Amino acid sequence: MSRSRTAPQDAYTPRPEHHFTFGLWTVGNPGRDPFGEPVRPPLPPTRIVHKLAELGAYGVNLHDDLVPPDASPSERDRIVREFKAALTATGLRVPMATTNLFSDPAFRDGAFTSHDARVRAYALQKTMAAIDLGAELGATTYVCWGGREGVETNAAKDPRAALVWYRDAVNFLCEYVRAKRYDMRFALEAKPNEPRGDIFLPTTGHMLAFIYTLDHPDMVGLNPEVAHEQMAGLDFSHAVAQALEAGKLFHIDLNAQKAGRFDQDLRFGSDDLKGAFFLVKLLEDARWPGMRHFDSHAYRTEDEEGVWDFAYGSMRTYLILKERVERFNGDPEIQQLLADLGRRAGGTIGERLTFSAERARALQAETFDLPSMRRQGYAYERLDQLTVELLLGVR
Repeated sequence: MSRSRTAPQDAYTPRPEHHFTFGLWTVGNPGRDPFGEPVRPPLPPTRIVHKLAELGAYGVNLHDDLVPPDASPSERDRIVREFKAALTATGLRVPMATTNLFSDPAFRDGAFTSHDARVRAYALQKTMAAIDLGAELGATTYVCWGGREGVETNAAKDPRAALVWYRDAVNFLCEYVRAKRYDMRFALEAKPNEPRGDIFLPTTGHMLAFIYTLDHPDMVGLNPEVAHEQMAGLDFSHAVAQALEAGKLFHIDLNAQKAGRFDQDLRFGSDDLKGAFFLVKLLEDARWPGMRHFDSHAYRTEDEEGVWDFAYGSMRTYLILKERVERFNGDPEIQQLLADLGRRAGGTIGERLTFSAERARALQAETFDLPSMRRQGYAYERLDQLTVELLLGVR
């Protein structure tokens, strides 16, 4: 019995309808880092499935952590059969699949953007196998993270050629999914650096622009990650808002990150609670129906019990912040300040300045009360303080 399961059932208890998911690689992380060997033994995938179900998760995602690359066909079939049995027994789903295109030494110069055409072909072969497995297990989203798609020196590679290779790969995979008649979409994941010195398409905005150059942009969306945007010093909720507004938020990776650090994959909400709050508010106010996937792992200090404390805490923090969102949306003083701002805008989005020749002439003739406009304040200090007080539990 995990320590986390001794907590009483309350409003913050995770349930499958909350759509929380974890990767086999997240809760299965053994605590290895560049300076130390693993501190926890590997967790069998079937055990992970059963434990996540106990904790109230909706699903489990996977890449090469289910079937080892050197497994024989019979071993592969046995592993998948046992995994399916665990899914059936617990009711857990597999919403997303991906594959590792960064660990193998063959990918030292990238996978889809390697200078070596043989490597690019092998990356496609490996990805097709992962897509097949994901489809077999019911996954409807395939995440592409180009961990090695980049350079350490700009002398090494023409980024224009790299983008052509990258585009060719995604187009090829879209056609493969169409040919196989899989119910699957792709979600591209950005990251500015690590493990490469610079990674191509480093932010969600870069990825979004790239998508519209593809042959099937309708099949391709985004998988933004908290830590990856914050590593670039950016506000994560703004990246998610752009993806939502474009209809391209196909998946999301939740974790926490200290600004200016390596990719930490901390437990969601363990750092920058205000940022986490506004992310939850954005997703919940938009009524986004997708998976809340935790791409993070327990501290290296933890034993297996600590891993389940980490998983349970990730979900619980999200639900606590969701409740704070409801409180924010119902707070009379906060809502009065927002209503005042809304009246200035003329509604939720406000007056939209769409062009017409008549409208342009009217604007050219209009007289603005600049002294009044220059004097007005917006009460953002008060609004932010009320938000902080709400998060601190005194409102």
